[in-house]
Amino acid sequence: MPQSPNHPAYTHSLSRRHGDTVRTDGGSAANDLIVLGTHVGTHIDALAHVSQDGKLHGGLDAVTEQVGGRFMTGGIQDVAPMVCRGVLLDVPAALGIEACPPAYEISVADLEKAVGTQRTPVAAGDVVLIRSGWGQRWDDREAYIGGESGVPGVGTAGAQWLAARGVRAVGADTIAFEHLPANAGHARLPAHRILLVEHGINIIETLSLEELAASGIREFVFILSPLHFVGATGSPVRPLAVVGA
Repeated sequence: MPQSPNHPAYTHSLSRRHGDTVRTDGGSAANDLIVLGTHVGTHIDALAHVSQDGKLHGGLDAVTEQVGGRFMTGGIQDVAPMVCRGVLLDVPAALGIEACPPAYEISVADLEKAVGTQRTPVAAGDVVLIRSGWGQRWDDREAYIGGESGVPGVGTAGAQWLAARGVRAVGADTIAFEHLPANAGHARLPAHRILLVEHGINIIETLSLEELAASGIREFVFILSPLHFVGATGSPVRPLAVVGA
């Protein structure tokens, strides 16, 4: 699957196959081994994932907190299960386009236009998911990673707009949530600094938002529960948008 080059790859193998061991009654079983980074596929960032000038959220010393190989403060174990209001801000729909172009920085005006067009005000405690349309590129690994083309997303101003509304978490349909300029890779990630370090807001990346957007649904009950990996900087997740029949 497409993934950031900063994280260990996803690998799956059958450690036992049917027929390797057969019981006396003829029964057999297969099982698997998976290896992956905690920031591969759809996942959520813990606050310990990013530091700025050696400090984590709350002014904690990043080096001191990681002694022992795990973050006992700011690790994914501190992220409680989420059952709350979710809002999908469908930026391309608001702009009248199919998808945001490569390296497009989603502006505050874009976010506010989506809110106004949809009539879905963002409130404190919400989880806000931002659709750029980039998820349509999922089946093309290099295109989705967007190393040369850049990737659409919010930048500094957009992240500050979200933080000012006191949201619980944010997410997007891209590999690093935020705006990536062409040929820049992940050299600078200011939205991560603003959200994780400065405001303690978790980030969800690589979301599948196309089906939800096509349904026309913009508000829903959002459910997400990270795996309880004590001390980890993130966790794979399978978030759900629960809607009425």
